[in-house]
Amino acid sequence: MTTTAIFPGTFDPLTLGHLDLLARSAGLFPRVLLAVARAHHKQTLFTLDERLALAREACAAWPQIEVLTFDGLLTAFMRTHGASVVVRGVRGVVDFDYESQLAGMNRQLLPGMETVFLLPDDVQRHTSSTLVREIAKLGGEVAHLVPPAVLAALHAKLGKA
Repeated sequence: MTTTAIFPGTFDPLTLGHLDLLARSAGLFPRVLLAVARAHHKQTLFTLDERLALAREACAAWPQIEVLTFDGLLTAFMRTHGASVVVRGVRGVVDFDYESQLAGMNRQLLPGMETVFLLPDDVQRHTSSTLVREIAKLGGEVAHLVPPAVLAALHAKLGKA
């Protein structure tokens, strides 16, 4: 049986920290689904279609990674796609506290599922999509935090040259 892992998030925008976790997930699992959330609960900078396109471009080098969209409960998405593992990145204790609560609730909703916590590479440990958006909006440099296509999309979206 092939283990399918899901790495869910809004990816607004996708960062090099996300790609670090994806690369390591691809080394651990034969099939990884990057699940881009519709994010009905928050205002995103990029549309769902833009986030999907950027994620697909960034993940093109990994044939075992498939980029899909989801809306609703993650556990329902997991059932639909036969996934048994959720991959989550944790940068510190605040992330771990929140993610462990989610993992426990998800396990109640879908018994037998597992959550694998990965620590980001030290270089990307403080990277978050929220910080990238804020820095870019304020004119700061984010080229060292995002893939080139995301950087170009940020510049286009924010009216930068």
